[in-house]
Amino acid sequence: MLELLRRPSVEVAPQLLGAVLHGRGVSVRLTEVEAYLGVGEDPGSHAHRGPTPRTRPMFGEPGHLYVYFSYGMHTCANIVCSPPGSASAVLLRAGEVVDGLDTARERRSTSRGDVDLARGPARLTVALGIALADDGAPLDGEPFALELPSAPVPASRIHAGPRTGVSGDGGTDAYPWRFAIAGDPTVSPYRRSVPKKRG
Repeated sequence: MLELLRRPSVEVAPQLLGAVLHGRGVSVRLTEVEAYLGVGEDPGSHAHRGPTPRTRPMFGEPGHLYVYFSYGMHTCANIVCSPPGSASAVLLRAGEVVDGLDTARERRSTSRGDVDLARGPARLTVALGIALADDGAPLDGEPFALELPSAPVPASRIHAGPRTGVSGDGGTDAYPWRFAIAGDPTVSPYRRSVPKKRG
């Protein structure tokens, strides 16, 4: 696993499709991810302008979580990639709960159905029991472990496109770094970022 994760996130991301992330009593098969690069490479990345206390895990060892608070209400999780210092990461956008269904249902009691339990980055972290305090946690033991697929998802089944909800230059078609298993019902709907109107 670590050998794969030492590569840039844009190479790693499509290979994480079909992988299973084991969390606190729940396991999720990843069906949608987004790649983000580091300093000066990716205007959509938290690490674009250099390290900060918030982005410290992104600059660390691959195979760890980078967890952050989004919009003041949601926790999102990434898998750190590339050698230390590169600040490359893969955002976990959606997946299918394959173990611990009852626990996931309890955590996501407002879900409309099982297909929605981990359909979206905030829902996925809730289902897996990932909290902001898990920032920097390793993925090779307890409580989290990443199990790569025995065979990669065929390229013909992978949809690539612009990242969802990313504003500015990083949200353009020049960054087709959102990867999803085509036709999978757990993949979240694509939403292009809408620029804020200035009054």
